[in-house]
Amino acid sequence: MTDYKKYLRPDIVSRLSGLEIKARLVVEGFIAGLHRSPYHGFSVEFAEHRQYMPGDPLKNIDWKVYSRTDRFFVKEFEEETNLKAYLLLDISGSMGYHSNGISKLEYGSYLCAALSYLMLQQRDSVGLVVFDQKIQKYIPPKSAATHLHVLLSELDKIQASQTTNVSSALHEMAERIKRRGLIILLSDLFDSPEKIMSGLKHFRHRKHEVIVFHILDPRERDFSFPQEAIFKDIETQEEILTSPWQIQKDYQAKLQEWIEKYRLESRESLIDYVLLDTSVPFDEALFAYLSKRQRLF
Repeated sequence: MTDYKKYLRPDIVSRLSGLEIKARLVVEGFIAGLHRSPYHGFSVEFAEHRQYMPGDPLKNIDWKVYSRTDRFFVKEFEEETNLKAYLLLDISGSMGYHSNGISKLEYGSYLCAALSYLMLQQRDSVGLVVFDQKIQKYIPPKSAATHLHVLLSELDKIQASQTTNVSSALHEMAERIKRRGLIILLSDLFDSPEKIMSGLKHFRHRKHEVIVFHILDPRERDFSFPQEAIFKDIETQEEILTSPWQIQKDYQAKLQEWIEKYRLESRESLIDYVLLDTSVPFDEALFAYLSKRQRLF
């Protein structure tokens, strides 16, 4: 069997051409590592049989019925939950940072692509929200297979912009989405924790399920820069000269305190918080996602 695990390294995925290929590889590689299908019983249930027609997927043929009748019938399914999922991708300037060949924005885009591919395979509806200071693009959820091309085309052309206002985008979407759904935020959360949590709690108040993929670069976490340097804020252009080794411990302590604040407040609000490092394979993020889905259904 193909060793999919080796292809799930983010740096390798980033070098592949074609977002659809990347999405399929991540999903297939993830599934190959499971002992049983993660799809069974999630979002669809059996409705009825109908006679096989040329072009129908062979996987839907009911072989037990064939053994009794010597005729081909396929299983028809219907949506059990009519789930609508919304992928909210932060494209602010800080998301463009990278130290290991793949930026946080690329990582988030590939993850959005894989999740879209996975959910549409499940016959769930999935939409995309791209935002920085405000919502730049909103693609409403659909469940048609052709919708994947629409989503991937948008993801393929996004670029990091400038400043961010995560909370504003969250509140706007919370007001716009009327029907209960699944909200998935992909961001480095470089904004006021109080404001971001206020936006996320707005979704919870409206009974949405919420997952937060908190994406950080390895250097943002360990601050292991080898020499004195000027650090420049990508969004505000503010600069500071410092010796990293002199402030590394304090920096790490402050960062951990910041992360724990998000983790604790998310737990208290029944929000799934998933910390991601751009050096880590994508399948771990997918496991976290499916773990959430299993608890939902």
